[in-house]
Amino acid sequence: METFNNILVVSRSTKKCVKVLRTGVALARKFGAQLHVLHIIHDPFNVNGWNLPVPSLDEEYKAMVAKAREELDRIIRLEKAEGMVINEWVKDGDPVEAISQAVEKEGVDLILMLAHREGRLEHFLFGKTNDAIIRRLPASLMLVR
Repeated sequence: METFNNILVVSRSTKKCVKVLRTGVALARKFGAQLHVLHIIHDPFNVNGWNLPVPSLDEEYKAMVAKAREELDRIIRLEKAEGMVINEWVKDGDPVEAISQAVEKEGVDLILMLAHREGRLEHFLFGKTNDAIIRRLPASLMLVR
């Protein structure tokens, strides 16, 4: 079995990312690895001047992110209180570029990301970038359902 020293959890601040974070915590403990959490802020409703026919989608997206971030922050606080060292960043912009930079900077050898079992809105927002990330990154990748 391969040993991992630097594990990166990619959070898009959705409800389902909580499971990815918990998996990352468990693997970091198992391997004695350093845990890195990268929160990607990518608000497609303010990028490229989108004009969506349903204005409430922007509000729904922001509410989804706020609720998920509360739970993610709670888990990280609890793990830090128990002594786990967690490096945490929030990056705004292109998810592929942000993840690539984190992998290179921290020497990440395992990336954990959410597999696509999320709702329609999440799939609409994040579906295309997973393929780009999978093709570009020089580290092992685990997709968590």
